This record gives sequence, structure tokens and C-alpha cells, in this order.
Amino acid sequence: MNVAVSDVRNRNAGEAPSEASSRPMRPFEGPRIGDIRLRTPFVQAALSGYSDWPMRRIARRFGASYTLCEVLLDQFVLQLRNRERTRHHLRVTPDESPVGGQLMGSSPVDFGPAALRLCEAGFDVIDINFGCPVKKVLGRCRGGYHLSQPAVALEIVERVREATPAHIPVTLKMRRGIDDSAESRDRFFEILDGAFARGAAAITVHGRTVEQKYVGPSSWEFLRDVKRHVGARTILGSGDLFTPADCVRMLDETGVDGVTIARGCIGNPWIFAQAEALWRGQPPIDPPTVFEQREVLRDHFALARETYGDERCTTPMRKFGVKYARLHPRHEEVRGAFCVVKTPADWDAVLRTWYSADASGCDPTRAAEPADGETCECG
Repeated sequence: MNVAVSDVRNRNAGEAPSEASSRPMRPFEGPRIGDIRLRTPFVQAALSGYSDWPMRRIARRFGASYTLCEVLLDQFVLQLRNRERTRHHLRVTPDESPVGGQLMGSSPVDFGPAALRLCEAGFDVIDINFGCPVKKVLGRCRGGYHLSQPAVALEIVERVREATPAHIPVTLKMRRGIDDSAESRDRFFEILDGAFARGAAAITVHGRTVEQKYVGPSSWEFLRDVKRHVGARTILGSGDLFTPADCVRMLDETGVDGVTIARGCIGNPWIFAQAEALWRGQPPIDPPTVFEQREVLRDHFALARETYGDERCTTPMRKFGVKYARLHPRHEEVRGAFCVVKTPADWDAVLRTWYSADASGCDPTRAAEPADGETCECG
């Protein structure tokens, strides 16, 4: 059985609206990215090691209006062959459109050909990563490093725009700068303005600096300044989006056109439907029950099995299971069970043991878990 966003909504259809849901009705459409109109403002971010085809499919089922693949190195894309172990990186299916392919690299000359290959694979948008703060990425002059060199960054944008068919939007992911210095801020706006001038259709801005990595608060005030600066151009906000209320509050407080949900949606695809209900002034949606979680865990694993095969599917799914466990009322024990899964039979055993009796789901933000480190959000 497939649990769809409409099924989740219907469970609470008879409940009285909360105070949060009594606000005036919001627009019925999300922002534009070039000629693409998003259904809502809620986007699944590019997530290194996570946002593969199975995760994107599940996110779309629960209301993500747009998803991005995990970041791909330009040289990797150019060298990729149609082999069983690697072909999943360029897997795109019509039912997940619109979907963006995110590129990262160091040399401007490689970006254009790599972008064209992503277009040929079926990606609807080409997104350029100028935000990744991971040390090994910066050391290779990739990702957030480009915020220190506007001329190179803008050459990359120009080469991608020139190489990409006119109907394919080109977008960027940026952090608010290398650090909090005035020079870094000036470079940020030089890249921002220059990218729009060179044809960028939208830019996602993360409210942390590269230096911050994932530590400390994301500056939503900076996001508000950016949106005021660009006017009608499309800005998506990112950073500290872990609950549906966070997502809607960022829209309200900053004026950005949409939000890209990153770590907050790993193992919690329901956040998209929950945020949309809040945005539209509808009754709030409770966390999924244990049985609803079980159905999605089964479906997600089936998609991974189709993508990677029996021998390889449990490795990527183990880390998803740990994240899904946060919604279970006995999340610590369930997390431990997922940690030792090695085979499809082990996965089924976890579901039989821990998901055989229904119960109310939990708020995933209340479940303590080890820190993610630097492996999740690419931006």
C-alpha cells in the first residue's frame, strides 16, 4: 500500500483548525524557476549521500514541489559510464519532474560539458553548488570556496548558461559568504547580482557562512536583506528548517519565495505535507502513526532495492532507517535495530519486530541522536 499525501491529510480532516491554521489563505502556487512554476514553496534540497532517486520519489509523494539530486562532481559526470554500479547517479524518471541536477567542481571549463550531460540525462534544472563547507571540498577549490573568487564563480555561471539549452533553468546554491567580514559580504552580492545578470533563474541562499559549517544559527535576517535586494527575482531560503513551523516562519519572516528543506526531511518526508497544510491555513497534520511509517519504510526500501540490487541496497538504507526511527515512540531501540541491518531479511525483521503494533508517531525533533557531522547538506 502506498501512503500518499492525500491519505495523511484525510486523517485529520475532521479536526478543528488550530490558531496557527486560522491565518488568511495563502497563494495556491509556489515560486517560478525560469518557466517552471512550483506547486508549493517547499523544496527538497540536494543532500550529499542521501537525495538519490528513491529519496526523491518518496519526497515527491509527500508533497515536495521540486527535488534535487545529491551533488555531483563535474569531472565525475563527464567520466560516468552506463555501468550497473554507477548508472543510478543519472537516473531520472518523468514522474519526479521537476528535478534538479547539482554540480560542483573547481575548473570553469568542466562545468559546461557536465551541465549538458545532466540535461541529456533528463534533469529539468541545473544547479551550481557554491555552498558546500566541508574541509576536503574547500581544499580542492570547490563548493563554498568559490565565494572567495567572484570572477571565477561568475565564469562558471556563464559557461553553464551558455552550454545549457535555453529552456533549462540554471540556478545557484550559495552561503552568505566565507565569513562575517565586510569583504565577504561584498563578494557575496557581487556573485548574486552577477549570476542574475548572466541568466540565473533562481538562487538558494543558506543563512550560515562557510566558516560556520553547520554550527550556530542560520541568519534569517540576511535572507530578508537578500530578498529585499533582488526584488522580484526568485530566492529560496535554507538553514534551520527542521519543523513545518520553521518552514512557514522563514517564508513569513524573510519574504523568500521558497524554502529548501535539507536535514529536516531525511527520514521525515511527511514534513512537506505538514508544511503545506500550515502554509494553506489547513488543519495541522500529526506525525505519522507507526503503521504509516511502516508503509513508507517498505516502499522506500523497495525503491532502493530496485535501484541498487539486493546486495547493495541495505548500505544506503541503513542510514535512512536511523533517521526514520526518530518518529517511532521507541526511537532509541529502533535506531539501534536499524544500525545493524545488513540484508533485506534484516530490514524486514526490524519492521516485524518494531512496526507490528500501531501507535501514534513522535515529533522527530525531540529524538536525541548523534550529530550528523559534515556529511548531509551540500550547501
